Amino acid sequence: MAIITLTTDLGDKDIYQAALKGSILKLLPSVNIVDITNSVAAYNIQQAAFILKNSFYYFPDATVHLIGIDTVFNEDTRYLAIKYKNHFFVGADNGIFSLMFDKDPDEIVEINIMQDLKFLHFPLADIFVKAACHLAQGGELTKIGIPVSGIEKKMNLQPVIEKSLIKGSVIYIDSFQNVITNITKEFFNTIQQGRRFQLSFKRNETIDHLSWHYNEVPEGEKLCLFGISDHLEIAINKGNASGLLGLNLGDSVVIDFLD
Repeated sequence: MAIITLTTDLGDKDIYQAALKGSILKLLPSVNIVDITNSVAAYNIQQAAFILKNSFYYFPDATVHLIGIDTVFNEDTRYLAIKYKNHFFVGADNGIFSLMFDKDPDEIVEINIMQDLKFLHFPLADIFVKAACHLAQGGELTKIGIPVSGIEKKMNLQPVIEKSLIKGSVIYIDSFQNVITNITKEFFNTIQQGRRFQLSFKRNETIDHLSWHYNEVPEGEKLCLFGISDHLEIAINKGNASGLLGLNLGDSVVIDFLD
């Protein structure tokens, strides 16, 4: 069965999500529509990129991922359809793809489907839907667009190494208020080389032990671990780490490796 996933900032209080899904089902009634999330903060491509980057590969090959973030018509922004790691992505070329992909895509086209003037203010339910349904039915990228070689570049904030320190930052806070940093497991292991460490953040809080799971410490105690995204998380067992520890997006964290 064909699968189209949705990652959007449309929310669930207005007609927009219903209009999008109805438009898909009109063109492809048999498709399986899966919500990755429709609760991305408005226009927040960094948040959407983090969620989709860490979830798309759980879906079968040939899944089509429709991205509805900052898609309102802008004469300077292209609409792209992309093949990457045997998945397809349809979205605006606003930098989100560069935040998601670890390597160059296999194929990119600039979508040249004619805009229906009735949907001029909502191309997501028109051009994007037509492109996604075409790909979900096994259609070729070159049938809906012109091949291009590059995408709009935006850079994620990267952790910095200074002597025996890693300086990172908070890039995401999940629904459980777990605090996710830009320090990956691979990066951490490469620098650590078996050494002890101390993780420091706001209010002179520290953690010096990696946990395997959230329940490894008593309820209400803080911990750090590498979660499902393979990024270092700061959490409180059955508690609100962001609120109780005062950690917000962009805040700094420091790992000091001890000889």
